[in-house]
Amino acid sequence: MLPKIRPSSLLLALILVSAGSLAQGSSPAASPDAGMRDSAAFLQRAKQHAKLPDHEKEITQLLSRMTLKEKVGQMTQLEIGMVSDGIDQQLRINPAKLEKAIAQYGVGSILNVKDEALTPAAWHEVIGQIQAAAARTRLKIPVLYGIDSIHGANYIQGATLFPQPLAMAATWNPELMMRGSQITADETRAAGIPWSFSPVLDIGRQPLWPRLWETFGEDPHLASTMGVAMVRGFEGQNPAGEHNIASSLKHYIGYSGPNSGRDRTPALIPETTLREYYLPTFRAAVDAGARTVMVNSSEVNGIPGHVNHYLLTDVLRKELKFDGLVVSDWEDIKKLVTIHRVAATEKDATRMAVMAGIDMSMVPSDYSFADLLLQLVNEGAVPTARIDEAVRRILRVKFQLGLFERSVPDASWTARIGTAESRQVSLQAARESITLLKNDGDVLPLKSGTRVLLTGPTADTLVSLNNGWTYSWQGDRPALYPKDRPTVRQALEKRAGAQQFAYVPGADFDKELDLSAARAAAAQADVIILALGEPSYTETPGNIADLTLPDAQLKLADAMIATGKPTVLVLVEGRPRIISRVADRIPAIVMAYNPSNEGGQAIADVLFGDVNPSGRLPITYPRNPNALLTYDHKAFETDAPDFAIKAFQPQFAFGSGLSYTTFAYSDLKVTPAAVDAKGTVTVSVKVANTGARSGKETVEVYLSDLVASLTPPGKRLVRFAKIPLEPGASEVLSFTLNNADLSFIGPDNKPVSEPGDFEIAIGSLHAPLQVNSQARPERSAHEAVSKTR
Repeated sequence: MLPKIRPSSLLLALILVSAGSLAQGSSPAASPDAGMRDSAAFLQRAKQHAKLPDHEKEITQLLSRMTLKEKVGQMTQLEIGMVSDGIDQQLRINPAKLEKAIAQYGVGSILNVKDEALTPAAWHEVIGQIQAAAARTRLKIPVLYGIDSIHGANYIQGATLFPQPLAMAATWNPELMMRGSQITADETRAAGIPWSFSPVLDIGRQPLWPRLWETFGEDPHLASTMGVAMVRGFEGQNPAGEHNIASSLKHYIGYSGPNSGRDRTPALIPETTLREYYLPTFRAAVDAGARTVMVNSSEVNGIPGHVNHYLLTDVLRKELKFDGLVVSDWEDIKKLVTIHRVAATEKDATRMAVMAGIDMSMVPSDYSFADLLLQLVNEGAVPTARIDEAVRRILRVKFQLGLFERSVPDASWTARIGTAESRQVSLQAARESITLLKNDGDVLPLKSGTRVLLTGPTADTLVSLNNGWTYSWQGDRPALYPKDRPTVRQALEKRAGAQQFAYVPGADFDKELDLSAARAAAAQADVIILALGEPSYTETPGNIADLTLPDAQLKLADAMIATGKPTVLVLVEGRPRIISRVADRIPAIVMAYNPSNEGGQAIADVLFGDVNPSGRLPITYPRNPNALLTYDHKAFETDAPDFAIKAFQPQFAFGSGLSYTTFAYSDLKVTPAAVDAKGTVTVSVKVANTGARSGKETVEVYLSDLVASLTPPGKRLVRFAKIPLEPGASEVLSFTLNNADLSFIGPDNKPVSEPGDFEIAIGSLHAPLQVNSQARPERSAHEAVSKTR
């Protein structure tokens, strides 16, 4: 439910300059530090991407020359191990294997690394040999190489890494998100790779899920805004440029909502919920011009994503008007037989997946897909027209990426990887992501000269600061990490001074180590910094059965609290591990998420007040293991003793975050206070910095539908803006809402707007809004509204 509003002329001017700069790979004119005045205006301008050149004539001519085997080859994607020998830095292209893949099978795409990140020079060698083989074929169709650039070009040694997506969402700064994504695209393309399997647009509403940190949080508007920023940063105005890559929206759709909370397990999601919460991120990114989509590995309502014709074709193609390439996930066509059991044989599974809407198969470790699909077409089980449709989409992406003109990188491009300027952008992102959740008694910021004890398992490791998808799949190899980036320990010791600093490990992630030594060190300290959290993980290896922080870490916290010294808890984690056993007894709590290689420095900067924290939670932080509700949950709680159910009280609310200064809100105005069917509403509020230091404030605009034909959520985020303010300064912000903001998905699975009472809330201020008559939301023509009150 994304509104269409007209940005101000000043913002539009900045937007157009910024978009042009991004397309050329230079710094955007609108600095990500300048503040973002309206999330909806950002979304609107980010969707104003340039129309790409029309290559349909060339594609049609190429298709007419292709044999069936060549077409099926284009639909086949293999992993790098199928054309190489060795692993790690001993990886070498095997000429015979490469000849089989490219010359014999005509494989259209290759992906991944073999175990760990390669150097830029190694990537150039690999990509060069693959594309040279493609250039020797009859039709000379280049190979589309893909990689998981999740938080920077994380499979390229020496590249700039950024905070993981959940941490980037905590910045509430889409301009910064876009700038970081542009750097990621630039460095990925500099290695010769034109396609990234990101962003993850799964909505992060299940905190147990081990890929929560790959999402942009639980709210559709925030996640849509940040997701579109990533797409535009990747693709720019012309993905054929040497600084841009194609994005891949994943994992379409419902992957992040498993009932068990475990990776790749079934989800039961009513279609109204699917459309209200899970679809908006994908709709927004498709509108923003994203070129490819990756499919949900699991299933929704009993139908595996890879055979869901309704979602892949009726919704994605016909409704969202997506004309790009749809790729499967790892071996998921095979899993239709082995896991989901909706197909008796792999041949059946191949037919079902292709006919449902899969264009390219990531069955990467053998040639079964190509062999079986060729049989199916020859037998008439898959029509040639469906093959041509898929291959047209694949070729279109290759043309749009400029691969027919230039498929290999220039050696000079590697100079763009890991620059000092890019590191500064990453450091800014890490600083803006860090979220101050509690600061009783103004324990923070720490004063110079304070004697500091640092303890805990995330204190002296870059692994936790980064998490998975960092130099290797699980990100768990310390030897691969740079030696010149400080851990939290190193950054704090430098900032505090060696004489004022002590470090005792205290505990491993799930094992007690030296509590007595930690207690002894605490006696000599003025303040204790507890660095707790998680090791690295992603996907199935990250499954857990309990969100509660492991007992060994909670025992360390208990021991430190018992010393009576002021304690600061720094949480380095990819999901909200429950800390209710100790949280109320700790005066200061900082959420650091996974802030990446610059995170140690950023944490030290915030703790000592060199940087004023401005992060806000993009998720609800639960207090109890069985209280995993999102902020926009429907109101069913009661304090009535007859029911013995307490009102929902999270540990920390969605959107919360403190500062070292104070901000005051006043003069909330809603104009007009009553709106008709086609009217718009202007919401304005005055924000003032009433403290003694400069800071950035995120202004969050919430809308509540007080009565609706389907029980409404308690409130919904509809706009936000992050602004910098000097001490004593104030600013009036205005936001325009329209009928689309007042709509919801009705019982017929279509958006509907109903008359009645609404409420606008910003901070502690509230204002009523009356909708006088039913109004059709601003949606595309095929979404006819039939619901009435």
